[in-house]
Amino acid sequence: MGKLFDKSLSALPSLKSTGETLDGLNTRAKDAVKGAGDALSRVAKPGSMVSGRVFCPGGANGTPDCKAAADTLCQSKGYKAGKSLNTDSAEKCSAKVLIPGRQRKPDDCRTDNYVTSALCQ
Repeated sequence: MGKLFDKSLSALPSLKSTGETLDGLNTRAKDAVKGAGDALSRVAKPGSMVSGRVFCPGGANGTPDCKAAADTLCQSKGYKAGKSLNTDSAEKCSAKVLIPGRQRKPDDCRTDNYVTSALCQ
């Protein structure tokens, strides 16, 4: 019976001390946190919010292209590209509208759109 007991103990892997076990766990935990931090930094690249006023040019289908205006605003502040956060619109009319007694026509005024703030990267 004693030989069997000695044989079964020698077959077991060597057990580490409590200090060695804790050191191993700490090392693995630090590696996991570092890996998670690296992954998070790749996903969430910080950007900056900038303010200004850039005209949104008309797109091919007649709608305003505010993406191009957001890019222009960001590039003027030293960034590469951006996404518009706030826009503003204003009605711009010809001087004909001010003539007394003249009926206003549909093409006398147009609505201009502007990007006023953007998130830049």
